[in-house]
Amino acid sequence: MKLVFCGTPRFAVPTVEALHNAGHEIALVVSQPDRPAGRSQQLVAPPVKQTAHALGIPVTQPDRIRNNVEFREQLEAIAPDAIIVVAYGRIIPPWMLALPRLGCINLHASLLPKYRGAAPIQWAIAMGETVTGNTTMLLEEGLDTGPILMQQALIIRPEQTAVDLFEEMALGGAPLVVETLENLANGTVQPKPQDHSRATLAPLLDREDGRMNFSAYTATTLRNRWRGFQPWPGAFTALDGKKLIVHQMDVATGIDIGASGSSEPGRIVVDRGAAVAVACAGNTWLELIELQLEGKKRMPAAEFLRGAQLITGMRLG
Repeated sequence: MKLVFCGTPRFAVPTVEALHNAGHEIALVVSQPDRPAGRSQQLVAPPVKQTAHALGIPVTQPDRIRNNVEFREQLEAIAPDAIIVVAYGRIIPPWMLALPRLGCINLHASLLPKYRGAAPIQWAIAMGETVTGNTTMLLEEGLDTGPILMQQALIIRPEQTAVDLFEEMALGGAPLVVETLENLANGTVQPKPQDHSRATLAPLLDREDGRMNFSAYTATTLRNRWRGFQPWPGAFTALDGKKLIVHQMDVATGIDIGASGSSEPGRIVVDRGAAVAVACAGNTWLELIELQLEGKKRMPAAEFLRGAQLITGMRLG
C-alpha cells in the first residue's frame, strides 16, 4: 500500500522501519521541525526524520498543517491508501482525516479508552497499573476517541520505569500497526467504538508532577510516580529550602524507624548513619536510596549523609 507516515520521536521509529520492511511504499514522512538541543542549542533532526533519510524516504517538516495549502496539495497528489500516525505531536485536521481510503491509523500507547492524552505510558506507571498495552485506532477529531482496531496487552514489571516501558511498547507496537493495516485492508478487522464512560486521561506532564507530596501519597504511590515520571520531571522535594532530587527510592523495609521516628508525613529517620527514610501518608515509609542536593552531585544515601547534617526528626518538603 501507499502510505504517508506522521511521527517525530524515537517511539515512532520501529513502526517506520516495520512498515518499510513489510514492503509498503512510504511515499512521505511528515515530522516536526528540527529543534535546538543541548548546551550548544544546535538544531537536531528528530529521530523519525533521521530514520527516513537512512531508508531513502522523502521527509517534510511543516510548521503548521491545518491550513497549509501547499502541504495539503502535496498529500492529495500522493493519494495515500492510509496515513499512519505515531507520536507525531500535532492534531490531525479534518481534511487529512478524510483523505485516505483506509483512514488515518494511530498507534496509541495505552489500552484505550484508558489513558487518553499525551503521556499514557507515564501515567499508567504512576497510577500503579500492572498491565498496559498498545492500541491501534482510526483517528477522528476528538482526543484519542476514535474507534479501536486492534489491541495488545503488555505487563508492567514492578521495577520498570517509563524509560524502560517506552522502548518495549515501541517495539511491540510496530508489528501491531503492520498487522492492523493488513487486516483493515482485507476486511478481517472492523472498527469498534470506544466505551467513553470508561475513559481516563493522561495529560501532558508538568514540572510540579515531580514534587513529592508526603501527606497526600503513600510510599508505594510515590515510588510509582517516580517510576512513571522518568526521565522528567522525576521526583524532588526540599531540604532546608534547597531542592533535593531523589534519583532512586523504594518502599522502606529493614530500616530501624525506632521510637524517636515521628510518622508525621515528611519527617525523616536516619538509620545507623547509612540509610534515610521519610514518613508518607498512611503510616508508610519510603527509603531514599540516591540523592542530589541542589548544586551538588548525585550520590548514594550513605555518602550523602556523610556530607549533610541530617538527623532523625528533620522534615522534607
